[in-house]
Amino acid sequence: MTELLMMMGVYLNQAAMTFPEWRPAILSIDLGFLGLGEFHLRWYALGYIAGIGGAWWYGSQLLKREGLWGAKAPLSQEGLDDLMFWIIIGIIIGGRIGYVLFYMVPYQMDVLAADPVTVIRIWDGGMAFHGGIAGVALVLWFFAARRGAALLSVGDIAGVTAPIGIGLVRIANFTNAELYGRHTGSSAGMIFPEGYVPGSTPPAFNWDTNEWVYSGTEMPRFPSQLYESVLEGWLPLIVLSVLIWKFGALKRPGLAAGLFLIMYGVGRSVAEHFRAPDPFVSGLPEWLTMGMLLSAPMWLGGAWLIWNALKPQEKRI
Repeated sequence: MTELLMMMGVYLNQAAMTFPEWRPAILSIDLGFLGLGEFHLRWYALGYIAGIGGAWWYGSQLLKREGLWGAKAPLSQEGLDDLMFWIIIGIIIGGRIGYVLFYMVPYQMDVLAADPVTVIRIWDGGMAFHGGIAGVALVLWFFAARRGAALLSVGDIAGVTAPIGIGLVRIANFTNAELYGRHTGSSAGMIFPEGYVPGSTPPAFNWDTNEWVYSGTEMPRFPSQLYESVLEGWLPLIVLSVLIWKFGALKRPGLAAGLFLIMYGVGRSVAEHFRAPDPFVSGLPEWLTMGMLLSAPMWLGGAWLIWNALKPQEKRI
């Protein structure tokens, strides 16, 4: 039986695609003369930067065309600039708090008890997308109240621009060889490096030798990061853009935001069937993952926003 399993493993590895030999950093600069060592501009950071820049640009284009809103645009360009700053804060703080509450408190309480400062040690990794969404929602509510802007229309701006960052960051997850998928014997499988290099992020890349490290026991996995990039990012972006530019979706406040929440929840739930679940999460049924569970409030919130947006105007909230 052991020999049969080994033969099957060899066959699957031969049929699978090989992870591209690129570095997780697009640029490396030696700052040793300043005593700072080597600085790495990683694809992951670039994904966030480009996503935020793309969201700002797209939001600006929407605000310039007041006809899309049916009346006056909900924000000025200056207001959008201010909003983007606070959204960044909401993503960072909400994403970290979400990770602590959703993953560390239930499953890694021993780590928190041994080192409570790890809560703020964001550079060690650990961000929850759903926590980031909650942080952004609070920021939107606070910002709209302070500026006297229409909350639902401001939410629509966030809903149609967020997929840009999501799509890019998921591609960055792929270049980092992280958050990969479940094992598969299909031709869609890919051999991801899973070797461990102490002190390196991601752990499978050795910065001293500038090469990926393979443990030798890797089996083909779904490139689920790319599936998520399409299902959670680019597909919602295309659908929402068509509805806005061709069918005037922004004239019904809350509709774009609600559709984004629904489409993300559906896309994430589908992708979870291909994505490898977090190894430390336990106690859930086999058919349910933490990603699916945390997406449930997005389904409910999105459904309410769509229902409210499609009501006759005099009955909307």
